[in-house]
Amino acid sequence: MIAANVDFVIVVQSCHYDFNLKRLERYLVMVKDGGAIPLVLLTKIDLMAPDVLAAQIRDIRSAGITESVMTLSNVTGQGVDDLMSVLAPGKTYCFVGSSGVGKSTIINALMGRDVLETKVVSSTGEGRHTTVRRELFLLDNGAMVIDNPGMRELGVAAAEGGMEAAYADIGALASQCRFGDCTHTKEPGCAVREALDSGRIGADHYENFLKLGKESGRHPMSHAGRRKKDGDFGH
Repeated sequence: MIAANVDFVIVVQSCHYDFNLKRLERYLVMVKDGGAIPLVLLTKIDLMAPDVLAAQIRDIRSAGITESVMTLSNVTGQGVDDLMSVLAPGKTYCFVGSSGVGKSTIINALMGRDVLETKVVSSTGEGRHTTVRRELFLLDNGAMVIDNPGMRELGVAAAEGGMEAAYADIGALASQCRFGDCTHTKEPGCAVREALDSGRIGADHYENFLKLGKESGRHPMSHAGRRKKDGDFGH
């Protein structure tokens, strides 16, 4: 648990070294399972050629991700006003992502002053781990933003609802499979595998769907096992 009563979660990735489509899908699963609306923000666009940035956005769309994708540079200020324009009064926005992608600097820019400590970027252009606690700030327009420490690991725990929402394209195909309990791995008449073979869905998108599905499905059993072990110990 990182925050409660959040309306939107802004998933921040640097398009320089931090861009990772599989990790982005993982974030989207958990955000949707938590009941918030996800937004995607690509930072450090001043370090990337326009054609490379355009290719990254195409990759996001090719993975079936339909959420809003914004771009921003903390150096040039490009995209800050666009981000500010989507932050609605009375709504809470939580920024999540790896260390060094610029979350604290973005909030300083939105606040119009330095309310969060930041560090000088490294020689590669990446930021350094600075934030060590979560804080909520009220912007001048009435929107609320939450900064978070960089996440080193993000597990998918019993997120069936988030899986359905994040992989709606595969879910629609699954309804056409011959068997209702199709695992989409080796059964005949699998519409998902047929779409994979024909190129309608990408291999990385499909493999991440299977991986996150297994990870989500394992959690209830492991949780029950831990409860039984704790109960036995208590007795």
